[in-house]
Amino acid sequence: MHKLKPIDLASLKTHPLAARKSKVDRADFAHPWEPEGSLEDFLDRLPDILAVRDFKAVVSAIAKAHKGGKSVVLAMGAHVIKVGLNPIVADMMERGVITAIAMNGAGIIHDVEVAMIGRTSEDVLQGLEHGAFGMAQETSDFLNRAVSKGGKEDLGLGQAVGQAIIEENLPFSKDSLLAAAVRLQIPATVHVAIGTDIIHIHPGFHPEAAGKASHLDFRLLASVVAALEDGVYVNVGSAVILPEVFLKALTLVRNMGHKVERFTAVNMDFIRHYRPTTNVVERPTSMGGKGYTLIGHHEIMFPLLAAAVIEKIGRS
Repeated sequence: MHKLKPIDLASLKTHPLAARKSKVDRADFAHPWEPEGSLEDFLDRLPDILAVRDFKAVVSAIAKAHKGGKSVVLAMGAHVIKVGLNPIVADMMERGVITAIAMNGAGIIHDVEVAMIGRTSEDVLQGLEHGAFGMAQETSDFLNRAVSKGGKEDLGLGQAVGQAIIEENLPFSKDSLLAAAVRLQIPATVHVAIGTDIIHIHPGFHPEAAGKASHLDFRLLASVVAALEDGVYVNVGSAVILPEVFLKALTLVRNMGHKVERFTAVNMDFIRHYRPTTNVVERPTSMGGKGYTLIGHHEIMFPLLAAAVIEKIGRS
């Protein structure tokens, strides 16, 4: 038998509940919904706790940047397009809220297919089983033609594709983000990793032109990042490529003497990923900025964020 005895609780020290610091106060509780309320009412009725505070802080940061004529940059994975958010993003561009967009290589594929036939996002598993995945002729022909032309004319990849959509008058070009960027003269950059996109497997792909155009876009994004002080950088749905590109662009412009220290960085995705958390939210904001992570489905969270920003801008 061991010699230890159960500890005697008689000497336990307590303190008054009212004197203890509590992180949750009933003043911050949610309020039930009332019929026929507005979006402002809805937001005001949310609990002022945890993610709601972060969400409202992001809304305020974007609205403040817009009011002050500062940059609001949207870096987006192609999933943003695939869940039908082009009209929301384009509207924010039209309103002058989003001042620059950045995409990975898949973004141009889905943006072009939407502009071309009004549909996108093939069934990968079904196509992969028969070697048919990524073999759409029109998508490859259009994009590889635009890439080659852009290489000859010293255009960035985003501008080259956006101009091609406009010049060829694709049936649904009004739904294209890249065409909207060209029309609005907003920087739209595309950052390609060779071998990741379906057009790279087609014989018409011009890797030299794609690399040249994508590197030009990296330099253009660096110019955008150089003017990010007091602005907002939002990464939506890119877990690897765009967080890495952003980090390199940021260190480049800081190296060249640009002050980019006090800005808001936001990552929005379904789950927390290491790279955007580290390379967007945490490391870049270490010198005085603020970083936020908003978790949720893009098709719900981004329209809600956009609507909240529009409401706040309208009230200010």
